[in-house]
Amino acid sequence: MTFVLFLLYLAAGAGVGYGIFTFTAVGLPLSIAGGAITSAVLGQIHVLARAGAATKKFDDRMASVEKSVTAVSRSVNVLEARTDVVEQTLKQEMGEQRERLAKEMQELQSLIDRLTRTFERQLAEKTSERVVSPVEDAILRDVRDALKDGRVDLHLQPIVSLPQRRVSFYEGFTRLRRADGSLILPADFLDAARRANLMGTIDNFMLFRCVQIVRRLAERDRRVGVFCNIASASLEDPGLFPLVLEFMTENRDLSGAVIFELRADKFESRSAAMRANMEKLAALGFRFSIDHATTLALDLPRLQSAGVRFVKMNGNQLIEQLRDPQGERPVSNINRRIEGSEVSAVLSRYAITLVAEKIEDEASVLEILEYEIPYGQGHVFGAPRPIKSSLMEDTQPPKSLIDRLFKFG
Repeated sequence: MTFVLFLLYLAAGAGVGYGIFTFTAVGLPLSIAGGAITSAVLGQIHVLARAGAATKKFDDRMASVEKSVTAVSRSVNVLEARTDVVEQTLKQEMGEQRERLAKEMQELQSLIDRLTRTFERQLAEKTSERVVSPVEDAILRDVRDALKDGRVDLHLQPIVSLPQRRVSFYEGFTRLRRADGSLILPADFLDAARRANLMGTIDNFMLFRCVQIVRRLAERDRRVGVFCNIASASLEDPGLFPLVLEFMTENRDLSGAVIFELRADKFESRSAAMRANMEKLAALGFRFSIDHATTLALDLPRLQSAGVRFVKMNGNQLIEQLRDPQGERPVSNINRRIEGSEVSAVLSRYAITLVAEKIEDEASVLEILEYEIPYGQGHVFGAPRPIKSSLMEDTQPPKSLIDRLFKFG
């Protein structure tokens, strides 16, 4: 298009030159110059017109760019303003949160301080009670009087072999008597005796009577053992245990007939001192029994190494675990799952005998027999009964022993 326009500009210049030459007296050179000048002027006008259009387009583009830059700048300013607002908000919220957290920590510290003071006050009150209770507690006075006067009775409950129901053992229970002859039941005197640290004294009374009973039974050629309950405190008492050890050393010939019995939970949590003292008794040949076991998940190698030869468990609880295919089973060297009917035999491999205690009816006896439990104990076989009055007198601890025990009680 531009080329055609330039041809038109040349034609116009030629026309002008021809007109000048024809209609004027100007010569040919000037006519040609006039035509050339005309073509040049027209071409220059064309160039200037095109340049103006380009400049306008460039100006429009620049204006558009400036407008875009202005918009971007405005957006950046808005974004910066919003960022400042968010930053200020975060700072304010974090400051409030720190203050709230600090306040909560102060309240918590205050609460801990109050609890600490309350605990210390209660501890001081209990300590004070322990000091004055031996004087003020009527039951404790009765307990002390019964021990000083030797009014400590022994009640025996039979433990029978199954299914024959022949008496094989007895379990000894301590009963204290007041001066008027009325009994102080364990539910009443045990707590008072523990508070006054008298359990060791009671256990020694009990142990003395058990040994004497075993000797009387042996004289009648009755091979019956006696389970003698002993508190964990007695096995840990550095003052009283030497008396126990001395007495049992003198009577070590009865090691097959006197069985020391302690609670399963106390055995599991026994201290180093208790463990060492049990080992001393075991070295003399005496055996141990644990009662109030709540699970058959017994570590048999551990029990065996500790000298435990009997495990007592509530009959109903025992049957419930034996019947359950997924019930608890003893820990032994048997890798497979032990059936309920095999539990008693597995215990016997470790020289441990299972005793079902607290059997109260004949239906429970039949259930026990299904699993070949070798021994049973409970009211269905006989309730605890006091020994004969003649035996009571013969097995009365001597005054020298009572005085010796009260040096520690």
